[in-house]
Amino acid sequence: MPEVVIRGARLSYLERGKGPPVVFSHGFLWSGRMFDAQVAALESRFRCIAYDHRGQGKSEVTESGYTIDELTDDAAALIQQLGAAPCHFVGLSMGGFIGMRLAARRPELLKSLSLVETSSGAEPPFKVVKYRALMAIARVAGLKPVSGAAMKTMFGRKFLTDPSRAGLRAEQQRLLEANSLQGVLRTLKSAVVERPPIEGELSKIRCPTLVMVGDQDVATVPAKAERIHALIAGSKLVVIPGAGHTSSVEEPEAVNASLVPFIEGCEAAGLSR
Repeated sequence: MPEVVIRGARLSYLERGKGPPVVFSHGFLWSGRMFDAQVAALESRFRCIAYDHRGQGKSEVTESGYTIDELTDDAAALIQQLGAAPCHFVGLSMGGFIGMRLAARRPELLKSLSLVETSSGAEPPFKVVKYRALMAIARVAGLKPVSGAAMKTMFGRKFLTDPSRAGLRAEQQRLLEANSLQGVLRTLKSAVVERPPIEGELSKIRCPTLVMVGDQDVATVPAKAERIHALIAGSKLVVIPGAGHTSSVEEPEAVNASLVPFIEGCEAAGLSR
């Protein structure tokens, strides 16, 4: 995978296809590869760029730069450096934190915004306590002892109990455990636990916006998606049946059934103006 130096960090990214750019921003603990099914559905008509945040996937683990505002600056610089502005931006969970900030603060960079399993508020206090406890365990014992609990947060009941997907579950857990411990701890502390809310800025978002959430998501429950939908004028809300917090992997066909026509429709509308 190619790399690009963004704000002092080597960021890894996957690029497929040609045409109008679509940039994918992944969730915490994963990488741009969580969008493989969406890239496959779009690459015949769009230039798809799925990048890894600093400290995660194959990107460099830096000493600093992990606040959600700094990660948003990374995304803005990457879009510009790769000549991908304006783009259709797809963000899942932490990627959605970034997408909302980009759309509100750097509207010239985006044609459309797709938000998947994300939240506009600060992290709830009870989750902060849980995450701090998990961080303490991971510092001592590494990621493997906490990966089981993380899997129950990241995926819905359907995915976790389906015998036919045992191999895919094992692969996802392997990918989770392969993360850099330092990258995970720095990201969790700065971009998740200490993340300020963005709700007060959502009224600034003017680009077409699609909000998606799995009906089995326990990390960012559907009510959080409904809140975002209510605060972004003209947005569309889609609930993905049988999906948890990682619907791009759990129910890729259902995600694509909403995401692909949304992006194609936004592109067509833009070309017709």
